[in-house]
Amino acid sequence: MFLDVKDLAVRKVHIRKSYAPGSIDYGLSEVKQSEPLEVDATAELLEGHIRVTGELRTRIEMVCARCLEPVIEEVHRDFDLFYQPLFKGTPNDVERLKDDDTEIGFFEGEGLFLADVLKEQVLLSLPMKVICQSDCRGLCPHCGANLNQEQCRCERHTSDPRLAPLARLKQDWLKKQ
Repeated sequence: MFLDVKDLAVRKVHIRKSYAPGSIDYGLSEVKQSEPLEVDATAELLEGHIRVTGELRTRIEMVCARCLEPVIEEVHRDFDLFYQPLFKGTPNDVERLKDDDTEIGFFEGEGLFLADVLKEQVLLSLPMKVICQSDCRGLCPHCGANLNQEQCRCERHTSDPRLAPLARLKQDWLKKQ
């Protein structure tokens, strides 16, 4: 759905829409929408800025950062966003952003796509790393076995060969004691 500045200048637009899984590309292979994205929002034009307010909800399937098993993350987010037209001046006319401007997004052309707004809001609500459970043991670094499901038979006390000189230094020091 395209939010056109000309339409918003005439009237507010009330949006109640559902986006099926796969209809929004999040740009990340490890993020998959597992349920429809439900949005209830209002878009309006205020002093040349597009204001989009509302809420969204969906479920996103991600990958556990430790064991690589799928994890379902609930997403429910309220938003109140402002977008202003992208400044098209000469390089000499470029101004510095003020602190208040950091809360404003920008759009080019005659408006913006609602799907882009929703994609941004979903990605902002997701954790940087998700784990399946607080005591997830992850994968064995040697054989790759999922330690939540099985015990691997790898040697536990292998030392890093780069630390061998330090081990010899420690042994020499202990001998002198």
